[in-house]
Amino acid sequence: MTEQRWLRILSISFVMYTIAYIDRTNVSMALPAMSAELHMDPRQAGDAVGVFFWGYLLLQMPAGYLAQHWSAKRVVGILLVAWGVCSVATGLVQSAAQFWMMRLVLGLAEGGVWPAVLVLVAHWFPRAERARANAYWMLCLPLSVVISSPLSGWLLTHWNWRVLLVVEGALPFLWLLIWLRTIDDFPKKAKWISAGELQYLERTLAAEAADSKPQERVSYLAALLSPQVLILTAIYFLRNFGSYGSLFWLPTALNNTRKLSDLTLGNIITIPYVLAAILMVAAAKSSDRTGERRAHMSLTLIVSGVSFLAALATQRFPFVSFTLISLAVAAVYASLGPFWALPTETLPLKVVATAMGLINAIGNLGGYFGPVVVGHFLKQSGGFVYGFGSLGIALIIAAAMAFMLRPAQPAVAATVSC
Repeated sequence: MTEQRWLRILSISFVMYTIAYIDRTNVSMALPAMSAELHMDPRQAGDAVGVFFWGYLLLQMPAGYLAQHWSAKRVVGILLVAWGVCSVATGLVQSAAQFWMMRLVLGLAEGGVWPAVLVLVAHWFPRAERARANAYWMLCLPLSVVISSPLSGWLLTHWNWRVLLVVEGALPFLWLLIWLRTIDDFPKKAKWISAGELQYLERTLAAEAADSKPQERVSYLAALLSPQVLILTAIYFLRNFGSYGSLFWLPTALNNTRKLSDLTLGNIITIPYVLAAILMVAAAKSSDRTGERRAHMSLTLIVSGVSFLAALATQRFPFVSFTLISLAVAAVYASLGPFWALPTETLPLKVVATAMGLINAIGNLGGYFGPVVVGHFLKQSGGFVYGFGSLGIALIIAAAMAFMLRPAQPAVAATVSC
C-alpha cells in the first residue's frame, strides 16, 4: 500500500511546516497595526520583517548535516519548541528594536526545519516521486496563507495583533507530540510499513545511491562549492526575493488601493495562494511524469515575473491587475517541486544534505532583501510600482538562469508508484 507513506510522512510534515510558515508570515496581516503602535516607517518595517532570514541562514547547514547523520525527526522536534517560544515572545514586544530582535531569533529557531524535512523526504521517496513528494508537503507554503489570513483577520477584528501572534505562536507545542509519535527517520524503522513497500524503497533507493557513486570521487568542498550549487543558490535567492517581497507587502498594497476591513482583506489575500496550490501540484506532476526539472522551473518563474510587470501596467483596471498579481504570486510557488528535486538528483550523496542547507540559507536572504527593497521604494515614491517591478525583473532573471543548471539524472525504474 504505497499511500501509507504518502499520507503519513507528507501530511504530518505538511501540518508541521504550515505552522512554521504561519508563524513566519502572520506579521504581514499585523504589520499596519504594529507599525503604528511601534512607530515604524515602511523601511523599518520591511527591515524588521526581513531580518528573520539573517537568523534563518545560521542553522541551515548544521541542521542539514545533523538530519542526514543523526536524525531529521529529532532535529525538527527540538526546533518546534524553539520557534514556538520565539513566536509567542514576538507578541509581547514593546518597541521596534525588540520586534527586530525577536524576528531575528525566530529565524534562527526555524532555520533548520526546511533542510531537515528535505532529508526526511529523500529517505522515503525515490527520484521518480520526489518532485511530487516535495510539492505535496510544500503545499503548506501557499495554503498556510489561505488558512492563516482569514484567521488572522478575525483575530485582529475581535482582539489585536498581540493576541494574533501569541495564539498562532502556541501552535508548535500542540503539534510536537504528534510529530514525535508518528514520524520515523527511515522506512526500516517504521513498524507500520508493509513488507512490499519496504522492499521497494530499499531496493530503489540503494540503486539510486549506487548511481551517484561516480560523483563521490569529487572532494567534499569542491562538490559543495560546485557551479551547480552556486547557480541553484542564486536562483533560489531571486525566487525568494520575488516571493517574500510580495507576500509581506501585498496586504498593505491592497489596503492602500481600497480601504478594506481586516476580515475582508484576509479573505481576499487567500485567492492567489489557492491558485498557487493548484499550480504546484500541476507543475510537480508534469515534472515527475517527464523527468524534466529545468524547463518546468523556468516556465513558472518567467510567468510570475511577467505577470508582476503586466499587473503594474494594468493598474487602471483593478480586476485585471489583481488577476495578474494573483498569477504572479501563484506561479512562483509552482517552481518549488522541480527546484528541490534537482539537488538530490544532481549532487553527490555525501554533500546533498549540507548543500541543500547552503542553498536554502543563502537563497532565503532573498526573503530579507525583497521586503526591504519594496519598503524602500514605498517610502521614496509612496507607491508599489518600483518595488513590485523589481520583483518581476528578479524572477525573469532567475528563469533564464535555470538553463545554466546540469539536468537531472533519469529516475531508476520502479515497480511501485503513487
